[in-house]
Amino acid sequence: MNPPEKQDMNVTTDEQTAAPVAIVGMAGRFPGARNLEEFWLALSEGEDCFSTLGDEELRAAGVEERHLGDPHYVRRVPLLEDADRFDAAFFGMTPREASMRDPQQRLFLELAHSALEDAGYDAFAVPGTVGVYGGAASNRYAEFNIRANKELAARAGALSLDIYNNNDYVASTASYRLGLTGPALSVATACSTSLVAVHLACEALRAGECDVALAGGTEIELPYGHGYRWAPGSIYSQDGVCRPFDAKANGTVFGNGGGVVVLKLLADALADGDPVRAVIRGSAVTNDGSDRVSFSAPGVDGQTRAVVEAMTVAGLGPGDVDYVEAHGTGTDIGDSIEIEALTSAYRFLAEGGGLTPSSVALGSVKSNIGHLGPAAGVAGLIKTVLCLEHGELVPTVHFTEPNPKLNLGATPFRVVGQRDAWPGGGERPRTAAVSSFGVGGTNAHVLLEQGPAARPGTPADGPELLVWSARTEPAEAEVRTRLARHLTWQGEDAFVDTVSTLRGGRTAHRERRAAVAGSARDAVSLLSDAEGRGVIRPAEGRPPARSRCSSPGRAPSARRWPPG
Repeated sequence: MNPPEKQDMNVTTDEQTAAPVAIVGMAGRFPGARNLEEFWLALSEGEDCFSTLGDEELRAAGVEERHLGDPHYVRRVPLLEDADRFDAAFFGMTPREASMRDPQQRLFLELAHSALEDAGYDAFAVPGTVGVYGGAASNRYAEFNIRANKELAARAGALSLDIYNNNDYVASTASYRLGLTGPALSVATACSTSLVAVHLACEALRAGECDVALAGGTEIELPYGHGYRWAPGSIYSQDGVCRPFDAKANGTVFGNGGGVVVLKLLADALADGDPVRAVIRGSAVTNDGSDRVSFSAPGVDGQTRAVVEAMTVAGLGPGDVDYVEAHGTGTDIGDSIEIEALTSAYRFLAEGGGLTPSSVALGSVKSNIGHLGPAAGVAGLIKTVLCLEHGELVPTVHFTEPNPKLNLGATPFRVVGQRDAWPGGGERPRTAAVSSFGVGGTNAHVLLEQGPAARPGTPADGPELLVWSARTEPAEAEVRTRLARHLTWQGEDAFVDTVSTLRGGRTAHRERRAAVAGSARDAVSLLSDAEGRGVIRPAEGRPPARSRCSSPGRAPSARRWPPG
């Protein structure tokens, strides 16, 4: 692991640092986690969120009988709850259109809406110009679910089927359905897609192309609910277990899920009173070029340059980084090259010395939820933001002892094997890095630090009017339950902010409710009353013109909706 020559890096250490970008909202749906609260619980408890499928489940999903007795057929896969469900009316779609649209596009749209609400905005009326940067896995939905029905495909027409299922329209569909007028760029760099999208969104914010940016990605593996057949020499795990950096690592497992983050320039976020969940200090994107074994193989030099360039832009050195959320696929060649590239970059930046063994923690969310393809980078980013917020490092599942081929003892890195405190608040903030690498050689690396301390909550100086709404009565009941849970978690510090966000940061819907409370505790009592005593139901009336149908599965947030 020799460091590269300085003239080969094409960066200078005195390069001007980039304007920091705030992550002000997040949303994610992952295997074993319908939201970020459940995601954090799975991470902190070190859960393996894969499902083991039985014969009847596989038959119901359409798996051929010959596979069920095949000893090389792997039944462990990371599934996504309710991947087939979608509230078409909420986004102004007909049921027919929604049924023909790629579920990856539908998931991205849902996550974009939820992430904006997490940031405290009415998702259909965000102030300023909002850009969208995101991508999805190769579309197979039209092949398996639409074109198999020749009559349906003929009625839809070739153009409609293309719009509903072509990845070119992932970002622009979200822009259209939410009324967002900034740049809409669908990104496609294979497994690095969503982290490249984050990089592009940050650059657009710095260039003044938009005031707010959404970035992320989705993947839903089709045919859904199937396992896979393992073959010697493939990148797939023989036993359906993903063990990044472990001595028993034997491959990766592709899964289902997605995430979206909301970004603003840090200065703008602070001026606007947005919740700053974390700060992006710098990022970089490179390609491996031709200096590698094959097109699909990773390259050391390209990954090294991505790390060096991102850290240089961020104005950080090796001693500033506490944790690296690695690409960490659990494949022999992938993990080896990643460790070699990281070590080479850190040695280059340290100018040959000062690297303490085991000083930088290392982990990979793929051990929990599998490899989410184009969504892998944003999944790692969201995990890292949650760790920064909670001040904890979470276990890399299935890690027992280091893969000896990695020679970790000669590097600055150690794999996080168990839950551990991540102290912060001293001379410098907690700082982390996230890597994501795609087949084809496009590499992305992002530097993060914990957000500034939240301002103290404003105490209520008298009774406050809480308002909320939903499209249907069942949806309203669920929103009410989630609002009560949020106030229980966040307590009195969040009460006044919650009231403010409910008034100005949520779309008004037909099923409207209100309650008067002087504290979070009083509000929780009213919201939890099974008889609805103290909850006001306004007279029937037409909602404001901008109103849309309310999503039954999304809860309001109080300028932030942190997990736990």
